[in-house]
Amino acid sequence: MSSTPDEPLAKAKRLVRSFLPQDRQPSPDEVQIAVNAIFGMLAAQGENLDRDQLAKEIEAMITVFQERSLGLVDPKGHEPWLPEAKNNRSWDFWERYRWFLEDVEDLPLSVVRRLDQTSDEVLSQLEDPRRPGPWRRKGLVIGQVQSGKTGQYIGLASKAVDAGYKLVVVLAGIHNDLRSQTQLRIDEGLLGFDTQHQMRSNENGDSRTIGAGLMPLQGKKLDIASPTNSSEKGDFGRQAAATINFPLGSFPVVLVVKKHWKILEYLRRWVTDVQGTEGENGRKIVRDVPLLVIDDEADNASINTVRDPDDDPTRTNRAIRDLINSFDRAAYVGYTATPFANIYIDPDADHDEVGGDLFPESFIRSLPSPSNYLGPERVFGLQVDDEDEEDVHPLPLVRHVNDSDSWLPSRHKAGDRPRGDLPRSLREAVASFVLSCAARRARGQVRVHNSMLVHVTRFTAVQSLVREQVEDHLHFLVDSLRDRYGKGPKLLAEFQELWERDFVPTTAHFPADEAEPLTWEQVSTELLDAIRKIQVKAVNGTSRDALDYYDNRKDGLSVIAIGGQKLSRGLTLSGLTVSYYLRWANTYDTLLQMGRWFGYRPGYEDLCRLYTTPAVEDAYVEVTAATDELRREVEEMATLGLTPRQFGLKVRSSSLGLMVTAANKMRQSERILLSYSGEGPETVIFNLADRAVKRNFKSLEDLVRHLDGITEPETAVSGGTVMWRGVPPEVVSEFVASYETDRMAQRVRPRLIAKYIEQCAKVGELGNWTVCLVGKSAATPVDVAGHSVGPVTRAPLNPEFRAEGRYTIRRVLSPRDEGLDLDEAQLEAARKASGKAAKQKEKTSVPKHPSGPYLRRQRRPDQALLLIYPIEVPGPKDDAPELPLVGFQVSFPYSRNQSKTEYVANSIYLQEDIYALDEEDEA
Repeated sequence: MSSTPDEPLAKAKRLVRSFLPQDRQPSPDEVQIAVNAIFGMLAAQGENLDRDQLAKEIEAMITVFQERSLGLVDPKGHEPWLPEAKNNRSWDFWERYRWFLEDVEDLPLSVVRRLDQTSDEVLSQLEDPRRPGPWRRKGLVIGQVQSGKTGQYIGLASKAVDAGYKLVVVLAGIHNDLRSQTQLRIDEGLLGFDTQHQMRSNENGDSRTIGAGLMPLQGKKLDIASPTNSSEKGDFGRQAAATINFPLGSFPVVLVVKKHWKILEYLRRWVTDVQGTEGENGRKIVRDVPLLVIDDEADNASINTVRDPDDDPTRTNRAIRDLINSFDRAAYVGYTATPFANIYIDPDADHDEVGGDLFPESFIRSLPSPSNYLGPERVFGLQVDDEDEEDVHPLPLVRHVNDSDSWLPSRHKAGDRPRGDLPRSLREAVASFVLSCAARRARGQVRVHNSMLVHVTRFTAVQSLVREQVEDHLHFLVDSLRDRYGKGPKLLAEFQELWERDFVPTTAHFPADEAEPLTWEQVSTELLDAIRKIQVKAVNGTSRDALDYYDNRKDGLSVIAIGGQKLSRGLTLSGLTVSYYLRWANTYDTLLQMGRWFGYRPGYEDLCRLYTTPAVEDAYVEVTAATDELRREVEEMATLGLTPRQFGLKVRSSSLGLMVTAANKMRQSERILLSYSGEGPETVIFNLADRAVKRNFKSLEDLVRHLDGITEPETAVSGGTVMWRGVPPEVVSEFVASYETDRMAQRVRPRLIAKYIEQCAKVGELGNWTVCLVGKSAATPVDVAGHSVGPVTRAPLNPEFRAEGRYTIRRVLSPRDEGLDLDEAQLEAARKASGKAAKQKEKTSVPKHPSGPYLRRQRRPDQALLLIYPIEVPGPKDDAPELPLVGFQVSFPYSRNQSKTEYVANSIYLQEDIYALDEEDEA
């Protein structure tokens, strides 16, 4: 729990930080020396401090690590400027924001240092606002859901106004509550005053200074204004424009507006009316007022989804482009965790009236998350390419829901009503939330926000009915706990059973210094106070309920928020511990954005729970892999010095694009060019139906017999691994095409892989294959067409795989295997490239073995590898011998004839199967 600036502990931490080195991670000895010095000084002044607690909090702060970001850059038309500007301009807005992050937000020093560095890297790719126009820069920053993107772009905006950008427009979502929440963050971090009470920092009268504005800056008062405010109705419009009584250009003006074409049109007209001069074709242009547009959630509403690029763009997309093109000097930076739609933007689009589209042609930068970020990799597990790095195993926070369909079927309609009482799983989720609130109180986290998310339907009418049921159940719990002699003891016993069965073993999984173990006695004494504080609210377009965290900032808000789309993107649920989530989404990007449970949970990670269906968990495993693969692609191409346009061409034709975003955002709704150039698709989700298992094993045996008939096998002693070299492409494509994958495995489409192999073979590529059947020693061997091979083991991510009929693993590949067919020169080149990338990211260690992308980069165009793994399924279902599952990975070289090896795939086929509901249609 972060302390307020007045408390002795906060004062002590601030002083200790000032003693520590600011440009690197301090050593343990340096920390102890600083702690002892400050503790002694404050103790002599009569301050009551716990030295061990001070040392513990400082150590926790310095152990957080964040890798350096990498980016793709196109220097065309850009003039470097920032190094010189560091010396000839004051950076007051940034300095007070940095101080605010360290002293009030209590961010680890390494995180603030990295934010300083990454915001510099983004700012340096914009133009110097003092450079005469006309100029344009467009970029994209890729973060993770709830990982601190807002804090990063406030840092960018602070430095931008210091540098001389006079107008900053933040596009903050499509709903009032998200816009309001973002404005409040801007008020605290950049403006330094409460916009609900004043419009400009230098206004006379009662000053409502907040946040960074409270940081002492050698007596300076920074002049800045905002015509928008943090109230629900504080957006820009005709009335706001009429009340503005200050000029543009003499000091920075910041607006936080919804991403709606009418709002943007009001803004453009106001700016051009006040400051515009006649330009070409009678169009008014604003000169000498450098503009920075920051587009939060840039893949949502900003994308031009019109099918024909020559047609007029969609209204919001057009309004953004129109605003940018109304300035002779303008920069646009999009921020998102799901950048697929942005990369699909046509970089060559050029409309007669509003100019080029929003493709990030100047730069694309990927922001790694700090080590204390509770993200999809830690929640669902992460496959790692690097042999030297261990896979990230999922935290024990997911609880499966299997009883919700009888209460609220997944295919319900807007007029349906929940059937009967709340399902047992939802009642348990509510009880878990009550326990998490009580446990946080027992740990001293009393005046804090606590939130629970219930996301089970997209229909607002159904959300209201669910709200009534949850509220009735909560009242029942409160009344029962108050009844000491009737229902109270029984309910208390149920809470205790859940605590000891679920919370105690989960907390034991975490290090003791991160999750303080608690006894039932400690928790039970806080139970009634915790549950009395909880409110139930419906958060949607028809409800008057509001998540008023700011109004309750002194005592903390405890809330169960029931909603749909309004809770699905951008909105932060403060202190979120328990999520009950049953929703489908039709694409990866929408599904990932619904994950409000990601973020930072200092001191209470172990109390977090996600109640969801096994199918949703499987989908998130796929999402996590796809987005992580995209980030690795950015990093690898950045080390090669490639441009955003080259990256966009790669991803737009890549299998990375399958199912990641809506077809209308791809702007190619009927045909999609597809390529597996430089990729390594692998099977991680398996259908356990007997038919599928037998079919795939038969396909493997047919392949092995075919291989034995055309080339001599090489057999290793260890595990019976067998390798065939010089295999023609048609043999491989025949096997892959016959393979049956699970319907949830959206990223591996065997028939599409087979078609790609055939397409490459036509132009003389992928002609020389190595096929390796990988075995494991110390395993009971199975006979594969006369070869005795020990099956490998891969732990299931879904322990109840028998009941689900699906076996999900983190990855099938053993990373070192991907280099089995490469010569020593190829391996050494891959090692050097991998080491260079690690050095650029400032990793703590250089990998001994190169990861997949660097190995594939060294392959000759004709040199490809198929790795096949027989997988032993744990716990046979009966006494009969069980066939192993068959998994594979293909290591494709980069094609030198990309345009010739791409092939056309029907988007209807690509989008079939898994997801049924379209989030864009939600009310």
